[in-house]
Amino acid sequence: MKQEKTTKVRTQLDRGDWIEAAIDVLADQGTDGLRVEVLAKNFGVTKGSFYWHFKDRNDLLMAVLNTWKEGRIKDIIKQTTALPGKEQVQIYHVIQVYTLARNRKGIPIELAVRDWARRDAQAAAIVEEVDTWRLECTRKLFVACGLSEKEAKSRSLLLYAYVFGQSLMSYQHFDPDLDALRDWIADCIAGASKLPSGA
Repeated sequence: MKQEKTTKVRTQLDRGDWIEAAIDVLADQGTDGLRVEVLAKNFGVTKGSFYWHFKDRNDLLMAVLNTWKEGRIKDIIKQTTALPGKEQVQIYHVIQVYTLARNRKGIPIELAVRDWARRDAQAAAIVEEVDTWRLECTRKLFVACGLSEKEAKSRSLLLYAYVFGQSLMSYQHFDPDLDALRDWIADCIAGASKLPSGA
């Protein structure tokens, strides 16, 4: 009975299954772990199954990058879309969402993709595209709050510098009231004291 179940799972493998498995490996082992033999062994299938869905390893690597890009951009749009007049509320939301540990796998994947981008032009171009989306979406929120282009760009960059910087640090024992520190930082980034009243 168990063997029948395994066979059934094997026949249902599709391109998306391979990509998701590759992303998991990327998070744990970086690009060096993205080997066809290892992925096939993890699935309990032959390499022939891989080549049914991909031309070669590079085809898989590009699929991983594009899947990561599409997922990030979709989430960025979702998190930065605000109702008119609620842009400042959305800025606070963005800061909170991206500083909470929503997805333990998210940061290792982000770091692995960025490490990959240091050595690969295609990966670097995709990381730049995602970062541009991030910065542009929050820039628009700040502009909608009444800030100048220059200040909106500065605060957008500051927001993501904080989000990514704090995710890499171990600061749990730095202060007994971390929530208050986070609130103060969010106020500084969101520019609460500088935004027009009612923004």
